[in-house]
Amino acid sequence: MRALISVSDKTGIVEFAKKLQELGVEIISTGGTHKTLENAGVKVIGISEVTGFPECLDGRVKTLHPKIHAGLLAIRSNPEHMKQLADLNIDTIDIVVVNLYPFKQTILKDDVTRQEAIENIDIGGPTMLRSAAKNYQDVAVVVDPRDYDKIIDEIKTNKEVSIDTKFYLCSKVFAHTANYDSLIAAYMKNERKDYDLPETFTMTFEKVQDMRYGENPHQKAAFYKEVRKADGLLASAVQLHGKELSFNNINDTNGALELLKEFSEPTVVACKHSNPCGVGTGDTVYEAYIKAFNADPTSIFGGIVVMNREVDEKTAEEINKIFVEIVVAPSYSEKALEILKSKKNIRLLLIENIMKKQDENAYDLKKVAGGILVQTIDSKLLSDEEELKTATQKSPSEQEMKDLMMAWKIVKHTKSNAITIVKNGQSIGIGPGQVNRIWACKQAIEHAVEFLGEDSLKGAALASDAYFPFSDSVEAAAKAGITSIIQPGGSIKDNDSIEACDKYNISMLFTGMRHFKH
Repeated sequence: MRALISVSDKTGIVEFAKKLQELGVEIISTGGTHKTLENAGVKVIGISEVTGFPECLDGRVKTLHPKIHAGLLAIRSNPEHMKQLADLNIDTIDIVVVNLYPFKQTILKDDVTRQEAIENIDIGGPTMLRSAAKNYQDVAVVVDPRDYDKIIDEIKTNKEVSIDTKFYLCSKVFAHTANYDSLIAAYMKNERKDYDLPETFTMTFEKVQDMRYGENPHQKAAFYKEVRKADGLLASAVQLHGKELSFNNINDTNGALELLKEFSEPTVVACKHSNPCGVGTGDTVYEAYIKAFNADPTSIFGGIVVMNREVDEKTAEEINKIFVEIVVAPSYSEKALEILKSKKNIRLLLIENIMKKQDENAYDLKKVAGGILVQTIDSKLLSDEEELKTATQKSPSEQEMKDLMMAWKIVKHTKSNAITIVKNGQSIGIGPGQVNRIWACKQAIEHAVEFLGEDSLKGAALASDAYFPFSDSVEAAAKAGITSIIQPGGSIKDNDSIEACDKYNISMLFTGMRHFKH
């Protein structure tokens, strides 16, 4: 039995090779792996001794040779194959242990050059892996050091690797090489600054963790992250306290973070089931938290709180008065951390560059039965082409303008159909995910009245994620005391809404773009 070993990741390889040798397996190796094994006392045959041809072109060509690939691809049960090997003086290779040049690690380095990245594209490795995997009935092919013990145990017990294990290893190989190639293709696409949606769609994700369950206990789930730098994103979060995150935790927290990134001033976002339930801005994070809490003190219970400033002692004490699932912040004071950790079930996440946004050409994916929907993320707040347009006789005041823009940021990240109401840097009513716009409007108004009283709506600003198809939402807003509105415009009945605003002395801005979120 012969094994060919050529690995970039040398974790456990010396111990594995020694055990193979003890079991009577002959070891062939290349380059750096050959040197590592030889220095450790393993008897190794150099690849050039097998091929009769020297490694060349700075190591670019080592294993691309018929004496390697015929030894891998020959079907042992095929007499003609075996006769050809004998005639050509080629021996079979029964085990291949290969992992590839560190392309991923290379492209994740700061200031990596294109040439450096290209030099770390493995050619011989994937070729050997694919040859061996294609002939899995006769060749055990290993890409993962975690499988070394399994190989040794089976050879010890049965003098060979079982067919079931070989097929399992084969399937890992093709997943491994597919991921490797997709990383290369994505890198090349990015280097070309090609931001069009491709004709075929392949992405590589790495598992971060298995989860206890998905949205519901009867669904399996895991969390995967993209293979790229994730500064400021949830995938880069460091968990400081609490049990592991669930499927719903991650989904909801991501939604809250994306809304938080719209604000530069001290801001707190409270979120429940992927929708904001309270948003506050202020001069301090404490003031922002109090506003977010008071906006909806019912829904925040068991929810998620994210903020773009350090959690201080005073804010931590307020958070600890209720039960929240998760707190996310760029930093925590020592005392704040001590206070929050006093509750064992709260999850505390640290995201240092919390305000860093995703690249505007990043993809948003939605799975549907039998397919996948792919779009670029909703990275814009306002249209590049159109200025905000005042559609009414009255223009918004300075304070109304601030509240309109805050409401527009919030409605962008609220499930459609959505209405948000803001006053003095505080969300006071949010109507998410309704099947018609007037219901969303009425719900937002009712929430403001329930939690903050009728007077809270006097002089407030309202945002709608899409245009008003009728004037009924304006009528409801006017009756509540709302004095300014922001919406995309573009309905064939825009004039009905404009006339209603003029009748009730309401200012209304058109953005020229919508923000559906499904």
